[in-house]
Amino acid sequence: MNIEQARFNMIEQQIRPWEVLDQDVLNLLSIVKRENFVPAAYRNIAFADLEVPLPGGQRMLSPKVEARVLQELAVHKGETVLEIGAGSGYMAALLAHRGRSVKTVEISPELADFAKQNLAANGVANAEVINGDGALGWPDDGPYDVICVSGGLPVMPQEFLEQLKVGGRIAAFVGTAPVMKAQIITRVDEKQFRVSDIFETLVSPLKNAVHPSAFKF
Repeated sequence: MNIEQARFNMIEQQIRPWEVLDQDVLNLLSIVKRENFVPAAYRNIAFADLEVPLPGGQRMLSPKVEARVLQELAVHKGETVLEIGAGSGYMAALLAHRGRSVKTVEISPELADFAKQNLAANGVANAEVINGDGALGWPDDGPYDVICVSGGLPVMPQEFLEQLKVGGRIAAFVGTAPVMKAQIITRVDEKQFRVSDIFETLVSPLKNAVHPSAFKF
């Protein structure tokens, strides 16, 4: 397989038509080598328009979804980022190239190790992988400028909102099957949040994600 041709085709045929037009984001997809973050057995489909399988039954988000989320978050160089769901470490690597530092929380020990190895092998020094349960965020080091939830949330827990700085953004996939909404939630001030629906999709929920039935009124 011609790796560079496959990468070019991914960007031009999948990602750009999905309204990802930020040239810095498109350039970053050439800098951070996606094929280095997929399991060796699936290297030949690293650029396909699908969710590549990961150890433990997990999956990477599709390339166009990753790129669109990255564009909409608009991470700046001085910003601190929290990611929930490290997976292979690829999204953390993309975020780390744009932000000051990334903490990415992964509940699966096997995947946490996989992400750590991938980030180290690709020279990403400003991303830290934490093996833990991030279903309610990771308040220890907050608040954060950016929170990226790389898994589904049936509802948005209040805890995530409280871990966001004023002016900060959360990217999350909110709702349940058959349709979930990719949302950008911006903290306007101490009490107000602005929610923008970006696109509809369907992704697997985070393990231990809060469900609506868990709320008591």
